[in-house]
Amino acid sequence: MILQALKAYYDRMALDPESAIAPEGWEWKEIPFIVVLGNNGDLLQIEDTREGEGKKKRGKLFLVPQSVKKTSGIAANLLWDTANYVFGIVNTEGMDNEQTSKALIRASEQKQAFVKRITEELPQTPNLKAIITFLTTVAKDRLESENAWQDIYASNSVVSFRFDEEKELYCQSKEVQEVLEQKLSVKEKKDICLVSGEKDKIAELHIPIKGVYGAQSSGANIVSFNLEPFRSFNKKQGENSPVGESSMFAYTTALNTLLNRQSSQHLLIGDASTVFWSEKRTHFESDFASFFKEPDKDNPEAGIQKIRNLFEAPLTGGYLDDDSDTKFYVLGLAPNAARIAVSFWEVGTISDFAEKIRQHFEDLNIVKPSSEPPYYSIWRILVNIAIQDKSENIPPNIAGDFMRSILDGTPYPATLFQAVLRRIHSDTENRVKPVRAALIKAYLNRYLRAHPNQKEKEVEMGLDTEQPSIGYQLGRLFAVLEKIQEEANPGLNATIRERYYGAASSSPVTVFGTLMRLKNHHLAKIDNKGRVVNLERLIGEIVGHIGDFPSHLDLHEQGKFALGYYHQRQDLFTKKENDNQ
Repeated sequence: MILQALKAYYDRMALDPESAIAPEGWEWKEIPFIVVLGNNGDLLQIEDTREGEGKKKRGKLFLVPQSVKKTSGIAANLLWDTANYVFGIVNTEGMDNEQTSKALIRASEQKQAFVKRITEELPQTPNLKAIITFLTTVAKDRLESENAWQDIYASNSVVSFRFDEEKELYCQSKEVQEVLEQKLSVKEKKDICLVSGEKDKIAELHIPIKGVYGAQSSGANIVSFNLEPFRSFNKKQGENSPVGESSMFAYTTALNTLLNRQSSQHLLIGDASTVFWSEKRTHFESDFASFFKEPDKDNPEAGIQKIRNLFEAPLTGGYLDDDSDTKFYVLGLAPNAARIAVSFWEVGTISDFAEKIRQHFEDLNIVKPSSEPPYYSIWRILVNIAIQDKSENIPPNIAGDFMRSILDGTPYPATLFQAVLRRIHSDTENRVKPVRAALIKAYLNRYLRAHPNQKEKEVEMGLDTEQPSIGYQLGRLFAVLEKIQEEANPGLNATIRERYYGAASSSPVTVFGTLMRLKNHHLAKIDNKGRVVNLERLIGEIVGHIGDFPSHLDLHEQGKFALGYYHQRQDLFTKKENDNQ
């Protein structure tokens, strides 16, 4: 299903005149350096296509003949490759004599393979003869005289060729195109492809997928068989899962295009590189990333507006021109050694996904300070459950499970809820931040919808004095007790939140007796007697919902404790701000 959907996306893009997706037999490749030749094969210059500064320098992308599968052996690309292959040179810095000797021999063999391939596969035109003349006669000191040479030599950069009076690379020329088209037309088609259902030559090796976060920079595979235990009926490599060469090229090119750094149809969610597309061009496809990523710092309002449009769509007709029945696909990929693992795969219609995403944001909606963003991205949520609020500490697999629950409209993963509770217990300074409170509210309400309980009530956006949860009411009480302490001791560095929150939210009976006695001491220090009366009245109202302090609160009640604490704190500060106006 995944490969078929990717092939269909490739076919869609191949028919789109605005698309620059590579045709079969070709690929987009970053070519940092171009050897510019005269008609007789003389080196005129080495052109540097890179842009940017320092380590962010990136070469220009060019459409070049499809690369070969690089293994431990020697295999040359057609008219483009690394400096080892093109020039037969190798950086021997740090090598001993034996290593240097082996490296130089291998580089010589690589250059021979490069020359042999273009000689055997391409017609001997004047231009090709000029390239061969350059490769076989150019002097090392002539190469070293070029400004770009040191960078090429040090990093074994990718290089290709262009003639002085031509704008395109020679590998893009009509004569090269004709050769590649001829090769495709004569390939043997004898077996049924499992993706297309048509006869084709079965691909033994599949093109590597690049751009998956954490995977090998050289690329990794989704379909791969390289050891005996993975094989059956004496079939070798790709024969074990017969995918035709055309389908293989289509799905790998589609996926590499989606994962490309210039693509707007991918985003990183935790450790999962996520790509998405629709069966035809849609506005939803263009906007999808904005629903989940952090707003751009340069234009944060743009992303926020797209989420607002999502909410307004049922009223304003937004996305109507997209056809609500259009299929939409979301694929999450994670690295797994030299291969790629599928973290999640979601298929639905645009209307289905739009409704589920709207529900996600509605569930997260909570009263919060004006300084907070109106919508929380997945990244912001996950960071706030990670140790030290660092993205590298986000628990593995949790992002994929979270994303899947959003798109399925199912309860959020329990691991996410447990993680936010652990973070609240460990983060003594911040405890229940708005984003954490929003996540807890969303988790509990989605869980209750999936597992109805007449004794329970969904948590509201703001303070709910009639919430039946004892955990919620205890959280309210803790917030009021903390407020009394703060007003009795202005400028206090640490409150009961730092010392007692963990015990109060898990084993209330062990600490609330002490806190209630401390409350009396703190109230006596407040000079405004009217304020004291109001605070005591508030405590009386809350205690009326509690009765006896329980010995233990389960995880769900601990979550409601956090929400009761958060809601009551927000309400107290809101009233104080209103009183000061």
